[in-house]
Amino acid sequence: MPSVADLIFLALLGALVFTPLLVKLLGDAGIGWHIRTGQLILATHEVPRVDPFSSQIRLQWFAWEWLYDVAVGKLEAWFGLNGVVWLTAVVIAAVFGWMFRLLVKRGTNLFVALVLMLLALSGSTIHFLARPHVLTWLFTLAWFWILDSSEPKAPGQTKPGERRLWFLPPLMVLWVNVHGGFLIGFVLLAIYWLGAAWTWLVSNPNRIEDLLRRTSAGNRVRQLTLVGAVSALASLINPYGWSLHAHIYSYLTNSFLMDHIDEFQSPNFHGIAQKCFLALLIITLAVLLARGRSLGVTALLTLLFAVYAALSASRNIPIASILLVMIAGPAFAKLDSGFSRRMTAMDNSLRGHLWPILGIVLTLAIAENGGRVGTSRWMDAHFDPNRMPVQAVSFLETRDVKGPILSPDYWGGYLIYRLYPHTKVEIDDRHDFYGEYLLTRYLATFHVEPGWEQFLRWQSCLVLPKKAALTEILYKAPEWKIIYADDVAVVFMRAKRLEDSDRAPLQ
Repeated sequence: MPSVADLIFLALLGALVFTPLLVKLLGDAGIGWHIRTGQLILATHEVPRVDPFSSQIRLQWFAWEWLYDVAVGKLEAWFGLNGVVWLTAVVIAAVFGWMFRLLVKRGTNLFVALVLMLLALSGSTIHFLARPHVLTWLFTLAWFWILDSSEPKAPGQTKPGERRLWFLPPLMVLWVNVHGGFLIGFVLLAIYWLGAAWTWLVSNPNRIEDLLRRTSAGNRVRQLTLVGAVSALASLINPYGWSLHAHIYSYLTNSFLMDHIDEFQSPNFHGIAQKCFLALLIITLAVLLARGRSLGVTALLTLLFAVYAALSASRNIPIASILLVMIAGPAFAKLDSGFSRRMTAMDNSLRGHLWPILGIVLTLAIAENGGRVGTSRWMDAHFDPNRMPVQAVSFLETRDVKGPILSPDYWGGYLIYRLYPHTKVEIDDRHDFYGEYLLTRYLATFHVEPGWEQFLRWQSCLVLPKKAALTEILYKAPEWKIIYADDVAVVFMRAKRLEDSDRAPLQ
């Protein structure tokens, strides 16, 4: 029999690969350059250090998610976009299925665990996208579970899970090569280190019970210090070494980028996903008011970190949801009724996980068969033509436009996916690569601010949203001619192309 966690996994996997959510997962064009980067690495057997996609000449680029890129690049080559969506669906389903199982293991009432999981799931839909950040969700949950399960719960107690701490360094080697969110792992390590250090400081060495607690906390501090140091060294096992850490630091501390990138903005609580997160936040605060003294320093610091992360940037809502649920869930352990306890015991006894394995294999087989089951099409992963310039790019392919092509940054990845290596782009959503100088000029142009013409001076081909302000301006500009238009995009070509010898790099 499948457990409840298995059923959650299967339901999510099915919903993400067999319903319109399949297309929603491809709602971010950035997956396009991830796929092409992975295929470039597979072809050259080398992680790129210089950008191959844009017209900017020989600029240094950190492909910090290269391992994820290789995975999606190979899956796309084998199964098309169905394979990319399949991987994303498996990871998301694993996160929330495992979250539910851990909640029940930590003593949460079965039905409360289901409600909390659904709230976290609903809040996280804001970032249900085929991008490497979903792997950070999985790594965060694994990191929290290892740290929490190895923490002594009583004075002098040695947890059997202490050996699990040594899984953290090898996990860090993987994490640092798939997503920049590996920094969350060090934040959680610091939180648990501070919790152990606080216990050591406040324990009274003159009492037997406190002496045992102090000794245990001291051992915990030393162990976490050692594991943290080894994990820090493990994070250097990446193609760029310590330069990757310096690059991420400069990116996250650049106030211009943080103020102008949408996903780094504070959440707008008018959306359904944000309201679900808000409900989860209210529940957590209620738990804090009711049981604040019994939660412990580690739990309180984790809650503070989760709340700060979510309120400062909407992209952090899924991570915050995971942490809030894992902290708040055990507070509902006393709600267990006899029936709930029997259901929990039965659910915990079902450990084979045969059904999720079968679900993974079956959906992958369908993806390999072109998404077909018999004569029916069950999977059809594609970019939404109502959001992406699908027909406009098809037109450009027939015209063999050499480019480079200027489009909004949120379309750049799609153009790379369709047109690389024959045509390059001017800009895409790799904001850490393009930097403040180029993005300032780009934003001034697309917002039609003073000096907006300067960015277009050396452009010859534009793919713009039909209803953009810049499009309305160029309709009346004699030097630009429309060569294609539909309900999504308009393609402009300069009436008189500039000579290649006149072109100069923007940086």
